[in-house]
Amino acid sequence: MTALDLTLTGAEVLVPGDGLSRVDLTIAEGVVQEDLTRRRIDLTGYLVLPGIIDLHGDGFERHIAPRRGAMKQMNEGILSVEAELAANGITTAVLAQFYSWEGGVRGPEFAAQVFNAIAAVKHSAVTDLIPQLRFETNMLEDYDGLARRIADWKVPYVVFNDHLPHDRLAQRKKPPRLTGQALKAGRNPDAHFEMLLNMHARRYEVPAAIEALSAELIEMDVRLGSHDDATAETRAWWRDRGVRIAEFPETLEAAEAARSAGDHIILGSPNVVRGGSHKGNASAVELIAMGLCDALASDYHYPSPRRAALMLAKTGLLDMAGAWTLISSGPAQVLDLQDRGTLAPGKRADLVILDSETQRVAATLAGGRVSYMSGDIAARFVG
Repeated sequence: MTALDLTLTGAEVLVPGDGLSRVDLTIAEGVVQEDLTRRRIDLTGYLVLPGIIDLHGDGFERHIAPRRGAMKQMNEGILSVEAELAANGITTAVLAQFYSWEGGVRGPEFAAQVFNAIAAVKHSAVTDLIPQLRFETNMLEDYDGLARRIADWKVPYVVFNDHLPHDRLAQRKKPPRLTGQALKAGRNPDAHFEMLLNMHARRYEVPAAIEALSAELIEMDVRLGSHDDATAETRAWWRDRGVRIAEFPETLEAAEAARSAGDHIILGSPNVVRGGSHKGNASAVELIAMGLCDALASDYHYPSPRRAALMLAKTGLLDMAGAWTLISSGPAQVLDLQDRGTLAPGKRADLVILDSETQRVAATLAGGRVSYMSGDIAARFVG
C-alpha cells in the first residue's frame, strides 16, 4: 500500500514545542515533510495529533479466543485486533501475551501461536505490532531454553510477573476461582492446586533463575520490565538485574524509587479514566500529578489511552501537549523508538485525527498509510 502524499490544512495540529496550532502539515513517503506543496486536504474542524503508542495491552485476547477453542485462524484474530487498535488511534501497539501457569489463552503453547501469528501478519498490517512476553517467574521448569524461544519468536520486550496467590498458598488454602481456572487450563482442579503449591514451595529458587535469564536477555538486547512493583526494595532488586521499566507500580513508594533511579514508569490509562485502580492500588492521576509517569498504556481497554489524555487535559492537570506526550513521545522514549512520537519533520507519519467537537477518532494513519477512516472525513480525502 502506497503512503499518502498530501498537505493537511485548516486543522489544529499538535506541533512539537508549540502545542495545538493552526498550521499546515505535510506527509509524504511515510514521514512528516517540511515543504507544503502537496495536494491539500481541508481538515477544518479536526485535531491532528501524533499517533498513539500503546506500550502494554492484552485486550486482544477477546479477538484471538472469543470463546474457548473457537478461534482456529490466529492470523485473522490478530488482524481483527489491528482494526480495533486503529479505530482507537493506536499506530504502534505492544501486544502483551502471557506465558503463564494459568494455561489456556495464557499458557506457553498458546503464546507460541500468538507470536507466530504476529510475525506472519506484521508486514501486511498497517499498525506496527510489537510482541511482548509476560513471563510468570515461578515457572521454574520453563527457564531452560526460554531465551532461545524468545529469539525465535522475535520478541523484543519481556516483562516479569508473579501472579501466584502466595498468601493463600502459604496457608494451603485454595485460591478463589481455582476450579474454573483449572478447567480453562485443561487440568484437574486438585492437580492444578498441587501445581500452585509446588511453585510456591520453590519460590526461593526463583531469584537465581531470574538473574540468569535477565542477563541472557540483556545480551540479546531485549528490553525488560517488571510488573506491579509494590516496594522500593522490589524496584531496586529488579533494577540491579537490568530491568529498567516499571509497569504499573502499585504504590507511591515504588514509583518514587523508580523515578529517583531514572527507571521508566508505565501506568494504566483505565486507572485514569476510572478515577482509580480497580485493585485499590495507587491512583494514576495522583502519580501523574507528581511527575511519576512516562507513559500511559491501554492495559486491557484500547479506547482508554485517548480518553485518559483528553481527561487530563480537560481537568487542567496537564496541558494538551503534556497529556498527549504520555501516549505518544513518552512511550516512544521508553522503547527508544526514535523515528516516531511527534509530528516533527523526518518522523514517521503516524497520526490520529479527532473530530474537534466530539473528540472521537475520525482517521488514523500509520507510516502515512490509512489504517482507519470513518464518517464525513472520508469525503475530504477522496473529493
